[in-house]
Amino acid sequence: DIEAAQRLRYRVFAGEMGARLAGRTSGRDEDVFDAWCEHLIVRDERCGEVVGTYRILAPDRAARLGTFYADTEFDLVRLAPLRPAMCELGRACIHPAYRTGAAIMRLWQGLAAYMRERRVRTLIGCASIPLDDGGANALAVWRELERAHLAPIEHRVFPRDPFPLPNDTGAAACASRAVVPALLKGYLRTGAWIGGEPAW
Repeated sequence: DIEAAQRLRYRVFAGEMGARLAGRTSGRDEDVFDAWCEHLIVRDERCGEVVGTYRILAPDRAARLGTFYADTEFDLVRLAPLRPAMCELGRACIHPAYRTGAAIMRLWQGLAAYMRERRVRTLIGCASIPLDDGGANALAVWRELERAHLAPIEHRVFPRDPFPLPNDTGAAACASRAVVPALLKGYLRTGAWIGGEPAW
């Protein structure tokens, strides 16, 4: 099941999005975090194929590993009080033929059940925005979301390698052209906060 999820991730992240991944020769997206995570999957029972996946890093496993993936991208020091009941979500992806909303809703139902069973109070994770346009949309998305969705100061995180944010007067015009990725849009609809400025 995990290998099938990793193959789906490779297809989506490397094949569709052009990401450079370590598992090029195996055709699987895999890293050191996979062995520490629990893997949530959606399977099409008609053909047996894994068509959606998330990986979840529970607080006890993150403590044993010594890090969340997000720790490698952001300084999470202000989230320390939340860590005992905080899980990290990552590597969310849906097979292209199943992007009608049903697969992601099944994953979210699974996440809700997981949170109840494990008494998880906080979910964190990194959301990616393609940079194939030179970063213009990433900047536009940041400018739009910082106004209404920025986390309170006590829960703010800080990028280890900040995305360059020009301090210009065209920011308002830029925000009107923002194309927010569907998954990020879904998170915001459920009340998610943007933790801080984007990382490169």
